[in-house]
Amino acid sequence: MSDTQSAASTRIVSLLDANSFVEFGAQVTARSTDFNLSAKVAASDGVITGYGTIDGSLVFVYSQDASVLGGSIGEMHAKKIVKLYERAASMGAPVIAMLDSTGVRLEEATDALNALGEIYNNQVLISGVIPQIAVVYGNCGGGLSFVPALSDFVFMENTKAQLYVNTPDAIKGNSADLNDNRTAEYQAGIGNVDFTGSEEELITAIRTLVGLLPFNNEDAGEVTPCSDDLNRACTNIAALRGDAVSMLAMIADNGIFFETKKDFANCIVTGFMKLNGQTVGAVANSGKVDTICANGADKAADFIKFCDAFNIPVLTLANVKGFSRNECQEKRLPKAAAKLATAYAQATVPKVTVVTGTAYGSCYVLMGSKAIGADFVYAWPDSEIGMMDAKQAARILTDSDDAAEIRKTAAEYSDLQQNVKSAAMRGYVDTIIEDADTRKYVIGAFEMLYTKRENRPSKKHGTI
Repeated sequence: MSDTQSAASTRIVSLLDANSFVEFGAQVTARSTDFNLSAKVAASDGVITGYGTIDGSLVFVYSQDASVLGGSIGEMHAKKIVKLYERAASMGAPVIAMLDSTGVRLEEATDALNALGEIYNNQVLISGVIPQIAVVYGNCGGGLSFVPALSDFVFMENTKAQLYVNTPDAIKGNSADLNDNRTAEYQAGIGNVDFTGSEEELITAIRTLVGLLPFNNEDAGEVTPCSDDLNRACTNIAALRGDAVSMLAMIADNGIFFETKKDFANCIVTGFMKLNGQTVGAVANSGKVDTICANGADKAADFIKFCDAFNIPVLTLANVKGFSRNECQEKRLPKAAAKLATAYAQATVPKVTVVTGTAYGSCYVLMGSKAIGADFVYAWPDSEIGMMDAKQAARILTDSDDAAEIRKTAAEYSDLQQNVKSAAMRGYVDTIIEDADTRKYVIGAFEMLYTKRENRPSKKHGTI
């Protein structure tokens, strides 16, 4: 690393274990001499590349140096990054990209553009092989914005960082005063960023996430010693139905749940937790609303696909009554719902579902039901599984305005078709459990499923 401590090098040192960083490619500089480029100081060609450890685990890191040619992407700048991806893939270790750049280097034109394309290509090749984390510290616009989009998780500094394809003023009818699409708040709200915060908060969150993820797709993930009681009662967890994050924290080892994309699609919660020391991915209806929207379905599907790629078991908490209803949702929901169904059905990792409240209609099917591949389904005694609300069903069945007849039919419908016992009698629920016993049962199920193997039809890939 250069003697001068730039922001780029400081970020690496702050993230990694003390004295663990080893730089490579420090002497690389730009080859191009057009427009007097050779006369400009270009230490490391504007990007620091190397490897180090986080809590003793190997990671590869690159950090763009905005103090050198604006951190712009030239041919050799990009080739250093490509070499890092190749080494990380061969070692089976995660990549952390620290982004702060003015964009593609104008003086190098097609050389720079081709090299940027090689970065994309390598990101696609290693997708699902090793985890990719992108951290936006400064400017990240135009073609560079696709680097975080191709990553698995995106972190963004919340005061100075800018992430965009087009600047606000370049968008017809818009300006920065009307809608600044570059900010962390905006990008997190549309689902492009998982976590926002100060540089210190980002460092803490990244280290936490890396500690939860496997190194690669062949690594089962570290099972850490669990100091929490495996049979600990989740006392009064039912009172938290309106707050899935708190429910998941109560179930998790030592109450720790790491939420992803928390500012996007508030109908669905996704994130990671430990259960008896094993990392588990969690998907839950948030409880804030009782429907699923298209963004929520997309959010859950992408998360499940990541978990499946890296052999992370999936826990689902189901509590939903239907789909969001408006014209925009009608346009997007069919595809988004199909994507969610596909993610669950294609995932071969252990899948455990707990029905914690209402589970109505096709939303029930989509939220990790037996029909789309759940290995175990538990339900709380007062939960409901069925087509729709009993009163609504009674109005349809009776085709009558008589209140007494509707009440009677609703009671019959609830007892025969909506009671969780009827679902259990048909094998759609494995066990009806007390809500306080949720942690105990979920841990037991994942322990039994630890060696699960599942064969699928041979094919190149699906098309959904």
